[in-house]
Amino acid sequence: MAHSTPFGLAYDQKWKNIMNPNAIATLEAHLLTELAQQPTEACRLFHGRGQCWKGLEQLTVDWLGGQCLISLFKLPDAAFIDALKAMAARLVQSAEWQACQPSALLLQYRDQPSTLTEVLWGELASTVLVKESGLTYQLDVGRNQNCGLFLDMKNGRDWVREQAAGKRVLNLFAYTCGFSIAAMAGGAEHVVNVDMAKAALSRGRDNHRHNEHDLSQVSFLGHDIFKSWGKIRKLGLYDLIVIDPPSFQKGSFALTKDYQRILRRLPELLADNGTVLACVNDPHIPAAFLIEEMEREAPSLRYRERIANPAAFKDIDPEGGLKSLIFK
Repeated sequence: MAHSTPFGLAYDQKWKNIMNPNAIATLEAHLLTELAQQPTEACRLFHGRGQCWKGLEQLTVDWLGGQCLISLFKLPDAAFIDALKAMAARLVQSAEWQACQPSALLLQYRDQPSTLTEVLWGELASTVLVKESGLTYQLDVGRNQNCGLFLDMKNGRDWVREQAAGKRVLNLFAYTCGFSIAAMAGGAEHVVNVDMAKAALSRGRDNHRHNEHDLSQVSFLGHDIFKSWGKIRKLGLYDLIVIDPPSFQKGSFALTKDYQRILRRLPELLADNGTVLACVNDPHIPAAFLIEEMEREAPSLRYRERIANPAAFKDIDPEGGLKSLIFK
């Protein structure tokens, strides 16, 4: 196991001063505790991004079907990386690790122009099938920044599953169709997935097949949402609409500028007594933004409640994590 920083990675002085190699012992103890529970479903084992772990603020660890992924969101100094890799070498020798029957331990550097992933132990799988709430999802682990399933949205998917029976569901910014999988598992009459990334929708089809869903009840629109309102309306009205956009997507979506363009369309898409799950995943934008914009653009919809994030995603600032808001 190499203990050197990968060639070509530039340091960021700010995070060199925050990421503390002395905190690695805390990380190791936490991981051993989590692994002792032998996770069987996809989950976050460690969430430094919530700023609750001093010296580990830019690090997360995810369990993804036997592939354990450590992610560094800002590059720390060489001393931190050396300490992290030394911890990894100890971890893979532990009884807790071996009892989980893992297949790989990976280290991903997410702030580089092309995401770099090192295999610290085992073998990187080309694709991985994982379980969440008993449902199956196919992931690409370590190859891109996003593996195909956002773990902080688990409670949102569970909520959709509980609400979906007999309903027509519109899934905007569908990505790999996680909400659609949950809706069909909950007995939805039909789900319409909209996303301009056709490759992501193709993976969504795969996910439905893995769960043995009837694809005649699922539609996939690989289009720009803002150019497809006619097609979307034609497949409506909808009893439940899910909006989970990126914070920013160059050339297609900027949250603070474009979210309003979606909200004002909701009254013409939503059936009587319909429900909207609207999400914001930018740590700098509070829930109040969405509540205020909904009041302005679709005043017939009223804010009802916020879905709590999974306990693993504890954040020192309640507005810093995912905001999943229900309107009716």
